[in-house]
Amino acid sequence: MDITIRPVEPAEHALLGEITAEAYLGDGLLDYGADDPYLVRLRDVPRRAAEAGVLVAADARGRVLGGVTYAPPGNPWADIAAPDEAEFRMLAVSREARGAGAGEALVRACVERARDTAGVTGIVLSTQPSMHAAHRIYERLGFVRTPERDWNPIDDLKLLTYRLELRPTP
Repeated sequence: MDITIRPVEPAEHALLGEITAEAYLGDGLLDYGADDPYLVRLRDVPRRAAEAGVLVAADARGRVLGGVTYAPPGNPWADIAAPDEAEFRMLAVSREARGAGAGEALVRACVERARDTAGVTGIVLSTQPSMHAAHRIYERLGFVRTPERDWNPIDDLKLLTYRLELRPTP
């Protein structure tokens, strides 16, 4: 599939919010289902786009297949990044587009952004233990588990962490 990665356009905010919410709901990743308060953050693409960077994967016809939030160093959307690290989160691909390379293309775009940022030595992410397909992408691209950084944003939700070394720490 021919996939283009680009910044989200304002007219696509609602669509990407629904793709992201449906990915998390459909995969059973929200403890409270359709009543989970995290859905508000997943759907709030306008805020993420204004405060961080939101990228979309689009097919040859321009249809949005999925998206990701990229947080450069020091960005308030970063949960675990050190001052010399970038972070990405809320990676989601529509059910119809899964397996076609959109998720990997989005991760690669985040890695390239991090590589192009002076002083960034690595890129990190948090993931749920059940996100096996995503883990395969991360590991294929060279990300390494960092269990010492695993964390619990809320009770009973442990997030696993990964890091990709981009350049040695000065």
